[in-house]
Amino acid sequence: MDERMFQQSGSAGSAVYQQLKQQIVSLELAPGTTLSEKETSLNFQVSRTPVRESFVRLAQEGLVWVLPQRGTRVSLIDSDMVEEARFMREQLEKAVIRLACEAFPANNLAALESNLAQQQESTQQHDGKKMFELDEAFHRILFEGCRKNGTWNVIQQMNAHLNRTRILWLWTEPHWELLYEQHREIFLAVKQKNEDHAEQIMKEHMQLSIANLPVLKERFPEYFKSS
Repeated sequence: MDERMFQQSGSAGSAVYQQLKQQIVSLELAPGTTLSEKETSLNFQVSRTPVRESFVRLAQEGLVWVLPQRGTRVSLIDSDMVEEARFMREQLEKAVIRLACEAFPANNLAALESNLAQQQESTQQHDGKKMFELDEAFHRILFEGCRKNGTWNVIQQMNAHLNRTRILWLWTEPHWELLYEQHREIFLAVKQKNEDHAEQIMKEHMQLSIANLPVLKERFPEYFKSS
């Protein structure tokens, strides 16, 4: 493991946790994958203690299952948790976008515009990984501009199951142009201080994140928890 990760994260446990979470959310570690304490400690070149600590934290977030006598596995995607995360995020995003329309710093508005330019390029290149990162960054800028960084951090604690479905969607049949156009409409609404339109577009945008959930469950049944 890169020594810089320890300096940034403060401990081996935090560093391993962050890396494993990123691998799970990005589907690099697919739902259902078996995780071994021994193999993980060897891969990260740490003792088993920080690995065990990481598994506990990930289990608390519903990202791994620690099964007695059967080891640890990456959790299957829970549709109920996806919907709950979408519900929470939609309510907070609608509240924040109204705040942004009331007052939004010029430098954050410029950051949104720059992000949109990068989104357009990613859309043309069909770069799903980059598009997901830019999508997240776009929304984070909105929260930062409204000085709601803590609220954004709370969202991240519940967002993992939702994000796995969003990434899965970007692998399959993403509505690239629609995603970009919705972001562009949100940007323009903030710039023009049009609160009602901004909230409506944000609601539609949040609904888009689960609109294709039935299709994903049918196409990747092994990734989803049974109802």
